[in-house]
Amino acid sequence: MSDFTPRPANADSDTPRPSHDHTPLADTKPTVPYTLPGFTPRLVATDLDGTIVRSDGTVSSRTVDALARVERAGAAVVMVTGRPPRWMREIATAVGHRGVAICANGAVLYDLHTERVLNSHMIEPDVIAQVVERLRGALPELRFAVEYPSGFVFEARYNLGRWDAEALGGRPVDDETLVSQGGTKLLAFHPGADPDSLAQEAVKAVGDLVTVTHSSGRGLLEMSAQGITKASALAEFCNGQGITSAEVVAFGDMPNDLPMLTWAGTSYGVANAHPDVLATVTYRTASNNDDGVAQVLEAFFPA
Repeated sequence: MSDFTPRPANADSDTPRPSHDHTPLADTKPTVPYTLPGFTPRLVATDLDGTIVRSDGTVSSRTVDALARVERAGAAVVMVTGRPPRWMREIATAVGHRGVAICANGAVLYDLHTERVLNSHMIEPDVIAQVVERLRGALPELRFAVEYPSGFVFEARYNLGRWDAEALGGRPVDDETLVSQGGTKLLAFHPGADPDSLAQEAVKAVGDLVTVTHSSGRGLLEMSAQGITKASALAEFCNGQGITSAEVVAFGDMPNDLPMLTWAGTSYGVANAHPDVLATVTYRTASNNDDGVAQVLEAFFPA
């Protein structure tokens, strides 16, 4: 199967994500093709951008074939991403419209076969209004957007750089309209902030109202309803399938993956991952550009 190119790679932020340039921690954990003897996962959960999506925005044929191998063995594959559902069509096509995806950092369950939203957890409008008010007071440089299952709205100052927000499915609105409807994610962009420091400040300001995370090298905050994470959605899905966390292997690269990587019984961070991810995971694998996830899956599921 040939490689395919999805929409701009960093759907978590509606802008492309560059390769991470974090300095790796000391290599103290086993790397691929290390797998647990006698263990075969019942479910594989993987992030997309920066994990199986390469820096050029493609997913390799090797990775697509490895995911298909998992399903042929009778295990499940769940894509767990910050992307909104509208950016999942190319992924659905690549995997033959099989399985489900958890989108928007856990807020949306999406059927890849029918390309329909199955379930969603929304941030209520009054909560969005409170969060925006607090963050404007604490960090006046922030610019806001609200994601819905089928699109997003943004204020005029929400500058996506060289990407046209309207072309990406967005609609400019005034301040009142911005907070008038519940959303799956509230996005807040600071043009000059370090993302880790920005997230820490946001947690102090609004951590009692929403779940705050980030997934890019820019100052972009991603906020979900309180308690909604990739882990909460994956646990809910697995409970419905009779699968325990010990039977799950998860892959990721950025802070928004940390709850999922902590919840899963076995976790892998790609070599290009954020330092916090590399410090948390059970094992490491090669980078997204070197098909690190495929390398592990080929070891777990021999041909």
